Amino acid sequence: MRTADFDYVLPPELIAQKPLPERDQSRLLVLSRSTRQFHHKFFRDLPSHLRSGDVLVLNDSKVIPARLRAANVVTGGRFEILLLEENEPNDWWAMMRPGKRARRDTQIRLLDHDGQPTEIDVHVEGENPEGHKRIRFSNTTEILSELSRIGEIPLPPYIERTDSQASAQDAERYQTIYAQTAGSVAAPTAGLHFTSALLQQIRDLGVTICHVTLHVGAGTFAPVKADNPADHIMHTERYEVGDATAREIESARRDGRRIIAVGTTSVRVLESAAAANANAVTAGAGRTQIFIYPPQSFQVVNALVTNFHLPCSTLLMLVSAFAAPNETRGRDLILSAYAEAIRERYRFFSYGDAMLIE
Repeated sequence: MRTADFDYVLPPELIAQKPLPERDQSRLLVLSRSTRQFHHKFFRDLPSHLRSGDVLVLNDSKVIPARLRAANVVTGGRFEILLLEENEPNDWWAMMRPGKRARRDTQIRLLDHDGQPTEIDVHVEGENPEGHKRIRFSNTTEILSELSRIGEIPLPPYIERTDSQASAQDAERYQTIYAQTAGSVAAPTAGLHFTSALLQQIRDLGVTICHVTLHVGAGTFAPVKADNPADHIMHTERYEVGDATAREIESARRDGRRIIAVGTTSVRVLESAAAANANAVTAGAGRTQIFIYPPQSFQVVNALVTNFHLPCSTLLMLVSAFAAPNETRGRDLILSAYAEAIRERYRFFSYGDAMLIE
């Protein structure tokens, strides 16, 4: 299969720019893999597709205010910094714009939300082949503790913002209600639709809710540039599976109970953990570079809750593989579902509507 096989045309007005007033008001396109049929529901209808004994797996990673503003101390020239991954306290990989002006000898100081200089300096210490800068912060004990004061939520590039009120809303809504472990620079968006009441309703059905952690990196938005997906170099992300989650998942697998992943990030954790441990999901932390595209088998996940993804993206390829495991026809099935969603005016991408593939 070629990367171009995963392209589709989306009317720009269907790219959701803001969240709906209530999280579970989102629509839900249900795709039955066995019948190849679509059903139009709302996200609050999800419990009707669950049953006692199911295990619902959520990614509890928390989005950090990873976008920073800075200025050249000498010239006043401005920089935008997007934190990517922490090496150790105050030592990070980051994207910087304009990158060519961010040299080792440049004196750079962070700005606060009002554009005023703070006491925190940024030192450029190196660059990797992808053009990401290794930077170190000084005059602060720990930059993570400063982010709420000077950082911004790093919304995807297709979401446009011009007013502070929207930014304040994003700080709450571009975050799942169960987010716990700080480290993502993009939200695990399939989880944005859940409310506390909906989760309680799911528990009351006898469904077990488990958490994993995968810190979403900026690479999740990186396009597949290679003509052949097999030639694409996948980004690496950190993940962790706790003891209780590992035990519950292995128990469900032995019993033949369904494991339902919320989001492609949860899929990547579970399938990576199984691949690393002789097909057993065990507790522990690791890094995954797994790239799932058709044809692909799935060892752990039986159903998937997901959003609508960008054309030619690794996420669209993953859901295409899941729609028809070990086959290539899943691409046609997913693109048919997307065409149906476009006809029915579903909202797409991070703040958009959802799919259930069962």
